[in-house]
Amino acid sequence: MENYINCEGEVKLYYRKDIPEGVLANVIINHGFAEHLNRYDYVTKKLNEAKIGVYRYDLRGHGRSKGLKGHINSFMDFVHDTDRVVNMAKSEYPNIPLFMLGHSMGGFITCLYGINHPNKLKGQIFSGAAVRRLPQVKGIKGDIFNLLNLIVPNMKIKNQLSKDICSLPEVVERYEKDPLVLKEATLNFYVQFLVKGTGWIGKNIEKYNYPCLIIHGEKDKIVPKETAIFLYNNIVSKDKEIKIYDNLFHEILNEKEKDKILLDIINWIYNRFNGEGQKVY
Repeated sequence: MENYINCEGEVKLYYRKDIPEGVLANVIINHGFAEHLNRYDYVTKKLNEAKIGVYRYDLRGHGRSKGLKGHINSFMDFVHDTDRVVNMAKSEYPNIPLFMLGHSMGGFITCLYGINHPNKLKGQIFSGAAVRRLPQVKGIKGDIFNLLNLIVPNMKIKNQLSKDICSLPEVVERYEKDPLVLKEATLNFYVQFLVKGTGWIGKNIEKYNYPCLIIHGEKDKIVPKETAIFLYNNIVSKDKEIKIYDNLFHEILNEKEKDKILLDIINWIYNRFNGEGQKVY
């Protein structure tokens, strides 16, 4: 089933839900910067096979969601949007455990959500989560971004991520040819995400307390693996786990080893509501 959700600022989020018969748990997916929900078709298929339902949506400014493309006013708009999806899932399946999976910028949103809404989910999964300033905007570069944003907030900046998203050339080629992938975003989008948003997380990270699984590619050139280690070391969650996968790039859920990683995710979810030992392999 697919439809739209009305959100603040006359934005309508395009969403899809795939709930298998006999569902045991549901997961909300927050995709990464420039992406859209269709890039998680395979993830959804494997989760559905494990009796895990999936709610996906195109983030504000992305894909088929209605509103200005490649633009946000505030990083906190992402939190409000995500909460709309959470509330919908909880109202439709009130007795089913609800989890959240965020990749890259979606991991940033997942972390923001976890800090702001500590009691609404069973747990969260972070994939290549961009929860602190990336090398591209560290130090004086971030200050320059902020200064420019005061003058030309709507200036467009090209998306130059494609070559580093995955080690598989076919994944990169599909990404580059995908008409729904954002080709550019406003300067304010980058500042809200990479400067102000990550700064807010840095100041509030010790409030994060969800059970969480942190997964990352060891050769990630977009979000360095040290970001995952930072997240693990600075949250106060007692139930936390980190896995760094050797030789994988940023989009670990699109690499050759994706089935193993998805099994790790499924087993982690099962163990949060079924108890230890209830594995799928």
